[in-house]
Amino acid sequence: MPTYTYKGRNRLNEVVSGEREAASQDELRALLKREQVILTSASEKGRDIRIPKLGRNKKVKHKELAVFTRQFSVMIDAGLPLVQCIDILAQQQPNAFFKDVLNQVRQDVEEGSTLAAALSKHPKVFDQLYTHMVEAGETGGVLDIILQRLATLIEKVVKLKRNIVSASIYPAAVVLVAVAAVAVIMVVVIPQFEAIFLGLLGPGEILPLPTRIVMAISNFLAGWGGLAILVSLIGASVGLKFYYQTPKGRKVVDTVLLKLPIFGGILRKIAVARFSRILSTLLSSGVPILQSLEITARTAGNVVIQEAIMKVRDGVERGENFVGPLKATEVFPEMVSQMIGVGEQTGAMDAMLGKIADFYEDEVDSAIADLLAMIEPALIAFLGVTIGSIVVSMYLPLFTLIGKLAGGAK
Repeated sequence: MPTYTYKGRNRLNEVVSGEREAASQDELRALLKREQVILTSASEKGRDIRIPKLGRNKKVKHKELAVFTRQFSVMIDAGLPLVQCIDILAQQQPNAFFKDVLNQVRQDVEEGSTLAAALSKHPKVFDQLYTHMVEAGETGGVLDIILQRLATLIEKVVKLKRNIVSASIYPAAVVLVAVAAVAVIMVVVIPQFEAIFLGLLGPGEILPLPTRIVMAISNFLAGWGGLAILVSLIGASVGLKFYYQTPKGRKVVDTVLLKLPIFGGILRKIAVARFSRILSTLLSSGVPILQSLEITARTAGNVVIQEAIMKVRDGVERGENFVGPLKATEVFPEMVSQMIGVGEQTGAMDAMLGKIADFYEDEVDSAIADLLAMIEPALIAFLGVTIGSIVVSMYLPLFTLIGKLAGGAK
């Protein structure tokens, strides 16, 4: 009969460990349960566990994290020991980096660490939102429910990002094709026409003004001008990226983004939906409101929104109600403040925040659909006008030459 090295928690929530002979882990769990000990980890004695070193520059996708969390919650709900759940999920994990992280988490839990503390050692995979919710679940004994809420939250965030990316692909592709087509026409085609036209001009004759303008632009792009524009665009992009990484630059850029026409409104709705969803999930999971607001602020994704949420937190900490500081920020729509005020008065703020999140997520989808409906005809009109102007400017000299030839024939 194999001997198991085990760890568990007694009825006083103290960590206990030892060795016990049992036919299987299920039998071991049953034996310890009679002694009022809940099994948290067990491994067959003599089993050598080696944890590979974590690689750098590796990532865990939100989708992978959502699937892991959903499966984890199901296993916990089924009554499997915590360590066994992590071990099973690690073995079936296709992402090698994520697998290594889970193995390290499992080892820490086996050594007596809480799950939240073990997860917090890997902030690139499990952020503060994740670890604080897990901590609340462990403390309240509702880890399976908390994990289900976490999985739902991550899935909603992934869905929102996917909708935004999907909506951006079509206009970005059209713009790229349009720019490439115009560049080829201006750099390759127009110079051929220019050589033909100049060869057919008589003494003292000049080309029509639209044709000369198009040829001048073509010569500029075909020469050093095109390279200068390309280098300038790359330099501006790199410079903006570095500027955005500074505290002042990030605040300036985020402020400008929120004030952009059309796009600013969409970004604001995305921020409100994210704020409402995360805060609702944290409050319903039992995380204290001040801690919930701080976590929500750090995951806002926009410095302006982050500072506004922190001002709300400071107001609540001073003893003010939630609505007053929220209105004072002038960042969140009036409807949001009013609905949160109702939720605060009725004691159902988490449910009200969930409804706000549902509403604004639908608003984001509608706004993106309306934006696409506006962009598509605008892009078609731009292409038609640009390419049409180039074609007409190239045909004007032909009309003049045809007229001269017709007059000479008479």
